[in-house]
Amino acid sequence: MKFTNGYWLVKKNIEPHYAAQAYEAEQAGNALTVYAPDHPIRSRGDTLGGAVLTVRYSSPMKNIIRVRITHFEGALDKGPHFELFEEPARTGTVRIVENEASFSAGDLSVRVPLAQDWQVSFEAEGRALTHTGRKSTGYMLDRTDSGGSARMEEMLSGKPFIKEELSLGVGEYVYGLGERFGAFIKNGQTVDIWNADGGTASEQAYKNVPFYLTNKGYGVFVNHTGPVSFEVGSEKTSRVQFSAPGESLEYFVIYGPSPKQILERYTALTGRAPLLPEWSYGLWLSTSFTTSYDEKTVMSFINGMLDRGIPLKVFHFDCFWMKGFHWSDFLWDTATFPDPREMLSRIKARGLKICVWINPYIAQRSVLFAEGRDKGCFLKKADGSVWQTDLWQPGMAIIDFTNPVAAAWYTAALGRLLDLGVDCFKTDFGERIPDDAVYFSGVDPVNAHNYYALSYNKIVFSFLEQKKGAGEAILFARSGTAGSQRFPLHWGGDCESTFEAMAETLRGGLSLSLSGFAFWSHDIGGFEGTPDAALFKRWLAFGLLSSHSRLHGSNSYRVPWNVDEESAEVCRFFSRLKEKLLPYLIKTAGEAHAVGTPVLRAMFLEFPGDPVCAYLDRQYMLGPSLLVAPVFSADNTVEYYLPEGRWTHLIDKRVETGGRWLRETCGFLTIPAWVREGQGITLL
Repeated sequence: MKFTNGYWLVKKNIEPHYAAQAYEAEQAGNALTVYAPDHPIRSRGDTLGGAVLTVRYSSPMKNIIRVRITHFEGALDKGPHFELFEEPARTGTVRIVENEASFSAGDLSVRVPLAQDWQVSFEAEGRALTHTGRKSTGYMLDRTDSGGSARMEEMLSGKPFIKEELSLGVGEYVYGLGERFGAFIKNGQTVDIWNADGGTASEQAYKNVPFYLTNKGYGVFVNHTGPVSFEVGSEKTSRVQFSAPGESLEYFVIYGPSPKQILERYTALTGRAPLLPEWSYGLWLSTSFTTSYDEKTVMSFINGMLDRGIPLKVFHFDCFWMKGFHWSDFLWDTATFPDPREMLSRIKARGLKICVWINPYIAQRSVLFAEGRDKGCFLKKADGSVWQTDLWQPGMAIIDFTNPVAAAWYTAALGRLLDLGVDCFKTDFGERIPDDAVYFSGVDPVNAHNYYALSYNKIVFSFLEQKKGAGEAILFARSGTAGSQRFPLHWGGDCESTFEAMAETLRGGLSLSLSGFAFWSHDIGGFEGTPDAALFKRWLAFGLLSSHSRLHGSNSYRVPWNVDEESAEVCRFFSRLKEKLLPYLIKTAGEAHAVGTPVLRAMFLEFPGDPVCAYLDRQYMLGPSLLVAPVFSADNTVEYYLPEGRWTHLIDKRVETGGRWLRETCGFLTIPAWVREGQGITLL
């Protein structure tokens, strides 16, 4: 959020308390603590009154520095908290001399001049990375609800925020912050970390991650599960400001220097993706959302794909496998599927895995509602009644995953589906979570809003691992936050069936991958609306050159021959091409699991030294060796950039020398897909 009115003034009803100087510093174990009053201390009398910020520097692992800014240390912290994987007994080096205090962790260090104007510098290997300065670190009181009073006795009536600003250098670009569908480079944007079901065409996002990295060799992770507001050169053009409500704020500065090393260290801290089953990389086919289907329809889809020679690995049943108004009761609608066990057995006999749609909401008409209410399995209101809403399903309640009884009760229902033959789940929703509910564990409902998605998917993924074993668990999840990369995979959400939406989908995936997520998918053809033939065929090539591939829509089927028979030919061609790429994808997934480098890679990630690649968001690397440039136009033209080196076209085998832009017209059975020479990987 913005606290200022231009450079000189603060907004009405905002009372700022900026760190004015580092008055004292002390060593406490392996940490450095600096005390920063909001006014210069020139005499004893200046120590009377005013705010003091306590700033502590420590390290969870090499080349990462933790910064914790606190105003009132007696503030209640109800959680929840991100799970961090810190190195045991990690130490840093503290140095305090007459005019300066410093803290070092590996190659990264922070310097704080003492008894001078507030200035904090982060440096690595003799190079300045970023710094704070005057009016950067602050305790801000929003008195909007208290009439703007500035009297000392009314200080507590204002809403407190802690904010920090880190400098941006000339030519420094910011990436990440979760799945964001707007401009790929985040400079100039306000980004609010708050999960919402907003589709893919707005500033809202399903997967918000309070982490960014820049092209200057470092990243920043704000360790706060609740709302965090980032002003990325949008309040002060040469600074990234981040703020959160409350009396404290913790963030980590993560040194690379390469973007891959930044992600390696960030995912070491917040967790990495497990290995996924080999079958998951094949094509997934869905019933779509509101379409009408029964077993005959389902089998016609499956047989139609196989009869046309289109490799298929997973069939997905979306919402209406359950009866309307009953979501979720985890019971098959017997009017449509009278014998689900036999039906699933027949599908599996065709060599397919089965996925079904679920969510964490229990409708009032669900047979589970009364039982869940009586067991205390739902989020509650302050008066102890069940928190309910009519949005999505009439009278629905929301599972309280902080209650172990609720988690066990929920997964028991999923276990009955596994016993029928279901292999995995599409864990939809998890964003529409109230910020005024009461949780069993007593956590702060505002801070639990984004975290809910992580809890939901962790419980389901862990249950699948328990039942099926490591390496066989997989989800198709929509919502997430920092750490959700540990419970893959995630898809891009509800996009429109347009070329513009196809491009915004890729931007979302690139931003998500630069936020630590290894695997990613999207709805081929778009979700809302029905794609025309040209769009669908272009999206097929894009979707089948992603880590995971799914045909899914809203109110129309996504079987390719429903568009035209050429679409079936295109689907067959690229599905078979992806089968040939499977060993390469498996090897790339192993790299993601081991060191956190995603399968989908922004050009900037793979070519950080090429200034052209800093901007590119209409092409990507699939792993280290394969460049893909989807065609985003109805006239079949595409313009893209080949970095320096020797490249061989994946499909037609022609060879080009990079370091230049190419423009070409493509038929539907090809796409700019170039193999990079010298990577030691044979694709085909």
